[in-house]
Amino acid sequence: MYESYSKPLLPRPVFLRRLARHAAAAFGTLLVCLAIGMAGYHHFEHLPWVDSFANASMILSGMGPLGDLKTTGGKLFAGCYALFSGVVFLTLIAVFLAPIIHRFLHAFHLPEEAPPPAPKSKSKS
Repeated sequence: MYESYSKPLLPRPVFLRRLARHAAAAFGTLLVCLAIGMAGYHHFEHLPWVDSFANASMILSGMGPLGDLKTTGGKLFAGCYALFSGVVFLTLIAVFLAPIIHRFLHAFHLPEEAPPPAPKSKSKS
């Protein structure tokens, strides 16, 4: 997907398009995960949509739920959603930052060269 170290860096407009694609993929995935959380809180805890949004977004960002959970199904959902959200949040950060980190590390790659010859040993008799 990315250029190898032997190729030059992409021009800035191409890099920015790549960054925009990654940001769009991360944001779209975030919206899907937020919708899953909202539907779960709405179904299991019978919360209004606005409260479901608030709880799901707080869990997804790692802050924690806003209110007490009343049903067993809601508690089970919230636990599973919290575990899921932790992995998703870290993954989305990695997806968004991948082009930036790649471009940064690309500068450290050196062209391949033959290894220097081994020094000749002098033996004393």
